[in-house]
Amino acid sequence: MKRVPKSFKGFCPEFSKIPALCAAVVLLSPGLALACALPPSVILTLPTGHYITAAALTVALTALLGAAAHRLPVMEPHLVWDRRVLLPETLTSYLAFLAFLALVFIGHFGDRDPMHNLMTLVFWTGVWIVVPLGSMLLGNIWRPINPWTGPVRMVRTLLGRTGGIGLSRLDHWPAVLGYAGFVWFQMVSLYPDDPLVLARLALAYWLVIFLAAVLEGEDWLQKGEFLTVLFAMIARVAPVWLQVDGPRARLMRGWPGTQVLGLPPLSVSGVVFVSLALAALTFDGLVETFWWQALIGENPLEPTGRSAVVWVNSAGLAAVWVATLALTLTAIALGRRIGGGFATGPVMLSFLAIAAGYHAAHYLVMLLTAGQYTLAALNDPFLTGDSWLGLPSFYVSFGFLADPAVMPLIYAVQFLAILGAHLLAVVLGLKLAGQGARPVAHLPMTVLMVAYTVLGLWLLSTARTG
Repeated sequence: MKRVPKSFKGFCPEFSKIPALCAAVVLLSPGLALACALPPSVILTLPTGHYITAAALTVALTALLGAAAHRLPVMEPHLVWDRRVLLPETLTSYLAFLAFLALVFIGHFGDRDPMHNLMTLVFWTGVWIVVPLGSMLLGNIWRPINPWTGPVRMVRTLLGRTGGIGLSRLDHWPAVLGYAGFVWFQMVSLYPDDPLVLARLALAYWLVIFLAAVLEGEDWLQKGEFLTVLFAMIARVAPVWLQVDGPRARLMRGWPGTQVLGLPPLSVSGVVFVSLALAALTFDGLVETFWWQALIGENPLEPTGRSAVVWVNSAGLAAVWVATLALTLTAIALGRRIGGGFATGPVMLSFLAIAAGYHAAHYLVMLLTAGQYTLAALNDPFLTGDSWLGLPSFYVSFGFLADPAVMPLIYAVQFLAILGAHLLAVVLGLKLAGQGARPVAHLPMTVLMVAYTVLGLWLLSTARTG
């Protein structure tokens, strides 16, 4: 059963039996590059084992020394400036809603090629990569541009509705359900890049969330809508952020992760949501490794197709999720048992740093590749030779993936993102463990952090099928 080429992850069904020919097509036909991109083989020639060992030792020593010395950086927010809000959130959200409708229209009636359809390109590159990366650096940029707040405010005002129907009592469980469905669609389903399928599902999801928010109130989005919850969580690691209070906006700065320390402890559903964020990124990296392909009986050089592994990949995704949740809860429980402190709700907040760092590292190459197609499509959306963004004509090129000078730099950035995220998670874990936690209580969490560091770097550097 054939599917639309999984362009963003290098799916190449036509040439999968002849890797050398596939590589030649990449080099000679830049227009097919996204549909036929091989793994960055240059990375396989690097001494990645040394990188992984050094990172593991760094995380372990940081955790042990921090627990023993009790000397950690002071993480407090500092005011940069305080000004009036320039653009009301209702306006920016409504404009984002209009842009969403335009993308849905393009998805329905535009070119079915995901390389030229803005529905696919803007969502997977813009919403799923650029927005969270920007939020990690500048705070939650999704908040003013989410496509629900403006329409929900307008409709509730017109209806004169002020109350809710009790959906808030469900806490984060609706977001967990929505996120789980999204992860399955992205990693397991047959057509995640098909513009028509994506547009229909996006519109259906928008309508469900819109109806729920109209009935319950816009504040429900902070708990029940998975994109809003996820982006708000990973934005907490940003070194600068904007706090909006009515008509005033305050720009704040501080150590990365400063905002995490001010969050309330995670509820049960919040803990499950964070574990899903970790598991999704882990499985997305694992599913294309030669190790996973061998485990499920697939020949990585002759894949039988995505439809043939739907059930086994679905089971694998669920298993990774359960294992992630079990390991994190076990490490926290052991720490509490042997050394006191370590309440689950506060300590699980430290994993937000890992979710943010691995999201950045995992999707960096996709940003550099699919981002070129997105820029080209935005610059000339109707393929008429126009230049809407003022950019000159350019060819999409993947030559840097085979450049021995560029790929080590890309891997270095990924390495620093993973290592930095785990070091930040260690510091946050030390601060969130509680005053009553003895140094020995941090040992189980340290072991888990080291193991997670090794796994994350191995997934970025091992041989993959796509």
